[in-house]
Amino acid sequence: MRPYGWMLALAVMVLLADQASKLWAVSALADGERVSVIQGVIQLRLLFNPGAAFSIGEGMTWVFTLVAAAVVAGIVHVGRRLRSTAWTVALGALLGGAASHLLERLFRPPGFARGHIVDFIDYGGLFVGNLADIALVGSCVFVALLSARGISLDRAA
Repeated sequence: MRPYGWMLALAVMVLLADQASKLWAVSALADGERVSVIQGVIQLRLLFNPGAAFSIGEGMTWVFTLVAAAVVAGIVHVGRRLRSTAWTVALGALLGGAASHLLERLFRPPGFARGHIVDFIDYGGLFVGNLADIALVGSCVFVALLSARGISLDRAA
């Protein structure tokens, strides 16, 4: 399989893992209920986030929908040039997280292009996120490192 195919396969795995975990969270956690996983560090707590990180921009949900759509389209387009294994992993995780959030923005209540993101992993009361957020943050850090090291999309690395 070519790097583009691997990128898409990784994206699908991230998307499915994120959506499956959210399906579980919605069915197993009562809104606002806290379940301790690691005392004082990680809790499970169901929230529906209309905004971005830290609930920023709660009234701008449609903008986040457009941004997620642009990111997905951009990665799908740029990914065709992939030759680097490292970039394949970085863009695959980024695509999966962005696509998962895009689906929620499009199809979750309260309505089309205004959907709220399901968050359920509480990091010591600092913020609440999900698996897509982990993929997004991790892949952005990886992209920054690859860029800082001068590794290009079309160079085998």
